[in-house]
Amino acid sequence: MSLYIKILLLYTLIINIALFFTMGFDKHCAVKEKRRIPEATLFIMALLGGSIGGFLSMKLFHHKTKKWYFYVIFVIALFFQIMLWILLFSKSKTFLLLPEATSSYIMTWI
Repeated sequence: MSLYIKILLLYTLIINIALFFTMGFDKHCAVKEKRRIPEATLFIMALLGGSIGGFLSMKLFHHKTKKWYFYVIFVIALFFQIMLWILLFSKSKTFLLLPEATSSYIMTWI
């Protein structure tokens, strides 16, 4: 496994843990009626790779479960994250929907 993949795996783990605890802290603040974390911050963290941590925290803390748009954002983010991982780990080493020259260039960069 290349160093690039290891770094990406570590990043994914860290951002998921960060979003998990951020949503847990936001739930704590909601219960204590203290200042909350903006929803935009939670969305950005999910779009940056933390959607699995977001889903887990929604279920564990019962937080933001009545807001349908959290599910939509988390599903969209998870879809793109899964597509990225499929592209990175595909055995053919070609990127879907890209011309051959582009996918060859990207693979040499990765």
